[in-house]
Amino acid sequence: MKYLVTGGAGFIGSNLAAALVQRGDSVVVIDNFSTGKRENLDGIQDHVQLVEGSIADLAAVRKAMQGVDFVLHQAALASVQRSVEDPISSNEVNVKGTLNVLVAARDAGVKRLVYAASSSAYGDTEELPKREDMAARPLSPYAVQKWVNEHYCKVFSTLYGLDTVCLRYFNVFGPRQDPASDYAAVIPIFVTRLLAGVTPTIYGDGEQSRDFTFIENVVDANLKACEGAAKQGAVVNIACGSRYTLNELFTNICDLLGIAAQPRYAPARAGDVKHSMADITQARKLLGWEPRVDFASGLRRTVEWYRSTVSATR
Repeated sequence: MKYLVTGGAGFIGSNLAAALVQRGDSVVVIDNFSTGKRENLDGIQDHVQLVEGSIADLAAVRKAMQGVDFVLHQAALASVQRSVEDPISSNEVNVKGTLNVLVAARDAGVKRLVYAASSSAYGDTEELPKREDMAARPLSPYAVQKWVNEHYCKVFSTLYGLDTVCLRYFNVFGPRQDPASDYAAVIPIFVTRLLAGVTPTIYGDGEQSRDFTFIENVVDANLKACEGAAKQGAVVNIACGSRYTLNELFTNICDLLGIAAQPRYAPARAGDVKHSMADITQARKLLGWEPRVDFASGLRRTVEWYRSTVSATR
C-alpha cells in the first residue's frame, strides 16, 4: 500500500513514516520544514518520497497525492498559543491546508483519509471523561480550526464519498518532540530545561490535568484507523483514559532525572483548558485499538531519549 503522511518530518508524522517504512509500505512525505526537521527523517530518507512544500499549496499537495491509497494528515501549526497570537497564519495552514488535502484526496480516489484532530475541540467542559458525542466548546483559534476540519471531513465523506476518520489526540508526547520551539509542548520543555539546570515555568497553579498519550499509541491508532470499522466521518478519541496534573508531571520527571527542583509559576495563559481526560470506548469498539504504552512507561522512555540526545550534543 502507498501512504501519504502530511507533515511527515514533524514529531508525529516522522514517527508514522518510520513505522510504515519498517513494515514495508510505500511512503510519501510532504513537509515544508517550517516546523518539521530533516533530521527526523534520518534513517528512512532513502525509503520515502519527499515532496518539499506546504499543504497550503494545492499543486504541491496534488503532486504528493499521486497513486496514494491512504492519507495520514498530520500537518498543522499545532499550538494554541501560536493561534492566539497569530490566528490568520494558523488558519491558512490548518484550515485552508486541510481543505487542499481533502480536495486532492477526493480527486485522487484515495481509500481513506485519517485526520489528526484535537481534544482542544472539547474546550473547558467540566464533565470528565470527554466523549465524542459531547458538544464542542473550543477556546482558541487553533481549537476552532481543528474542529472545523472535522466537519470538513464529514462533509467530504457524505457529499463526495471520501472515506475519512478523525482521531482526536490528547496531549501526545515522546521522542523527537521539539523542545526548542516557542510553542513546544510541556514534557519536552520540562525535561530539557531541567537537564540544562534551568527552572521550568508552569502557567497557572499546576493543578490543570492532561491525558498524556505516548507517541507509539498514536502511531498504532493511525494504522488501525486506515482499515478499521469506523464509519465515514467518524470522530474517535485517542488517549489513555487517565490524567495527571502538571505538578505531578513535574515531580515524576524530576524523580526520573534524579533532580530536586521546584518549578516557577506564572499566570495562566489564555485559551488553556483546565482539565482533560478521554473516554476511549469508541477507539476500542471502532478501531480495535488499545493503548499499549502507559504514561509511566512512556515518560521513562521519553526522558531517557532526551537525556541521551542532550548528552550527545554537548
